Amino acid sequence: MVPKTKRTFEPALICRLADLKPGTSLAFSYPRPSDLCLLIRRQNGQLVGFTRRCTHLSCPVEYETKGDSERLYCPCHNGVFSLENGDVVQGPPPHPLPRVKLEVRGEDIWAIGVFTEKAHG
Repeated sequence: MVPKTKRTFEPALICRLADLKPGTSLAFSYPRPSDLCLLIRRQNGQLVGFTRRCTHLSCPVEYETKGDSERLYCPCHNGVFSLENGDVVQGPPPHPLPRVKLEVRGEDIWAIGVFTEKAHG
């Protein structure tokens, strides 16, 4: 049996903190150009990142706000994911959205890795 090796990720600059106002999001690619992701600065200022492909049929997930309510929404089949950890809240998606590990370095926001499914620590 071949032992599992831990996947490593190269850090990648996403944007400057000042460029992402609370209640907004920014699409980016990580760790490969074909890996679509979404950086979100929640209304409370918290930064979160998720892969952007819905776990149902890979449609692009969007960040939505209505008043004080926030969610990750897949318009293809009304899938909804939690902004806390990417868990499925409603709809057909079979798995949570993987989270992107973020790090703020000075005034810059960096992607530094991806949590695998159910490793949302």
